[in-house]
Amino acid sequence: MRVTRETLIRLAKENARTRAFDNKDIVAAYLIGSLLNEEQEPFIGGLTDIDLVFVTAGKPPRTREIVKLTGDFHLDITYHARAEYNPARDLRVNPWLGPEIYNPMLLYEREKFFDFVQAAVRGGFEFNGPALTLQRCRTLLAHGRGCWTDLLEVSDVGPREVAHYLKAVYHAACAVAELNGNPLAERRLLLDFPTRAEQAERPQMAAGLAGLLGGLSLESGIPADWLEAWQASFMSAAVSGKADARINVVRVNYYRKAFDAMEGITALWPLLHTWTLSVLALPSTQIKDWQAAVTRLGLTGEAFAEKVQGLDQFIDEVEIRLDEIASANGLETSMSI
Repeated sequence: MRVTRETLIRLAKENARTRAFDNKDIVAAYLIGSLLNEEQEPFIGGLTDIDLVFVTAGKPPRTREIVKLTGDFHLDITYHARAEYNPARDLRVNPWLGPEIYNPMLLYEREKFFDFVQAAVRGGFEFNGPALTLQRCRTLLAHGRGCWTDLLEVSDVGPREVAHYLKAVYHAACAVAELNGNPLAERRLLLDFPTRAEQAERPQMAAGLAGLLGGLSLESGIPADWLEAWQASFMSAAVSGKADARINVVRVNYYRKAFDAMEGITALWPLLHTWTLSVLALPSTQIKDWQAAVTRLGLTGEAFAEKVQGLDQFIDEVEIRLDEIASANGLETSMSI
């Protein structure tokens, strides 16, 4: 079967309608993600996924679900309760739901929901104008700063602390990225961030981000034995039933084939992030390979404290850039808020 962008969009429509027919609690369904970006190839290593959002009338039984379709392709479904979209005007400054609802592909609607919410997001102040964009970026940066604060008192560094650090790094990076687009997808973070940093007139932040992840220590790229160790951890965590929903046996090739196709250290973020999520679900006796990897990356012991300090400087630099944009547009800076 030849799989194209059009094939996957068709599968998205069919699955959304079938699920909505079987589940009367689904109010709307829409498609987001790489399949909608016609300026960018959605396949990495020959694979991509289908990012669907289902809006439910009541509280959904789960927030995320991975569903195998055919071969290596799957649905990545996010569930939102309709109440999460109220008040709709507030979504304009929501760094996640705002960009998501601004320009998705509507696949199904049981009642008038989507047009009203989207009109509220698009109406009034310009969604991509500096005022609303800066609010979304500052929200992301505040989340990153909050995580950084939590790390100041850390003494023993384990999977939970590394996961919290990575969350802080991701929010800080997305605060830069969302100045000129949506938050960055997991597999594409290090592929796309250099362009977003350049658009933000801070090209040096690309090297800064790589440094925060320990990538500057990988002169020859990702070690081959890390990929095998990652896959073993991923599969063990996936079958344990204790891991994050993203750690699913259906997704192993989605990641692994992408890692094999990526050059340099561009695979480091998705590899490190999903590896850390995996070991969170594993006993300490099964995380030695991960421990060796994060030690080499400088994410343990005294080196971790240096990384946390570097994150502080990175966040400060992002904040300075946001203030510069605010000042240039006659808006309040963080110092005046």
